[in-house]
Amino acid sequence: MNAVKHAIKRSFVFFLIPDFTMIAFATALDPLRSANRMLGYEAYRWRLASIDGKPVRASNGVECAVNTSLEEERKKMAGPDRPNMAIVCSGVNVERYHNKSAFAWLREEYNRGVAVGGLCTGAHILAAAGLLSNKRCAIHWENLPGFSEAFPKANVFADLFEIDQNVYTCAGGTAALDMMLKLIGDDFDESLVNRVCEQVLTDRVRSPTDRQRLPLRARLGVQNSKVLTIIELMEANLSEPLSLIEIADHVDLSRRQIERLFRTEMGRSPARYYLEIRLDRARHLLIQSSMPVVEVAVACGFVSASHFSKCYRELYARSPQQERVDRKQLLAA
Repeated sequence: MNAVKHAIKRSFVFFLIPDFTMIAFATALDPLRSANRMLGYEAYRWRLASIDGKPVRASNGVECAVNTSLEEERKKMAGPDRPNMAIVCSGVNVERYHNKSAFAWLREEYNRGVAVGGLCTGAHILAAAGLLSNKRCAIHWENLPGFSEAFPKANVFADLFEIDQNVYTCAGGTAALDMMLKLIGDDFDESLVNRVCEQVLTDRVRSPTDRQRLPLRARLGVQNSKVLTIIELMEANLSEPLSLIEIADHVDLSRRQIERLFRTEMGRSPARYYLEIRLDRARHLLIQSSMPVVEVAVACGFVSASHFSKCYRELYARSPQQERVDRKQLLAA
């Protein structure tokens, strides 16, 4: 009788990918434990899975034991142990992960009505499985440039988390906590969410559209509002850079005023700063994608691969091609 009254609300499978981010995994799992504790019964259940049922090492070096393999999960699909949600836990080096068996399992779960989710860079795995076409999703800001280029059909946002029908994605870190608190609130009420928040020492559930990164003012240590507006313009126009005249018209300043402000606030010219943030985006694309160097150059607003390579070498003391070679050697080590 007690079991009927206190029915299971949801069951989860957390699928661990090598180098998964521990903080995102922990902040997704622990709110469920806290909710069970506050309720006094097991409203949420979970198990951990890996490809072969063996422990998986997180990016911080900690190995995590699991309960099942994908073969065992497939056997559970048609029975009472089928989960309500399958969540991919990944992290660094996600672009290296290509496992057709895992992708097929995720599609099978989704097609059977199981919700799917991704923590941190998990959206990359879901997209590779073909589950994010025309879906809103979130991914860690550091991986967003490469993801956007690799999966143009996915509607990716630099939000904390996104829920699009039966697909749940978050940017990782503590954003996993916000997504799970939203889920708990949907299942129960705000009172339970508040009690869980008190347990985990957070004062609120952030909105899905709260920014991932620190505001520019805090991140750069810049206070001048005009400079901040100009930098925001630059960051929003990397593939087709604005001219200094266009920027000046937008912020109602003269070119000379902008030059003087940037020398004072940023210690460099606006053109130099603009070049550096374009090259930073290029570096992320080189590391996270297999795009040809010439396509990376175009995506970052360079008119030619040779000019791009020259600028890249001047800033990073190596060519774009060497960047990729060094990255491959580091991953192979």
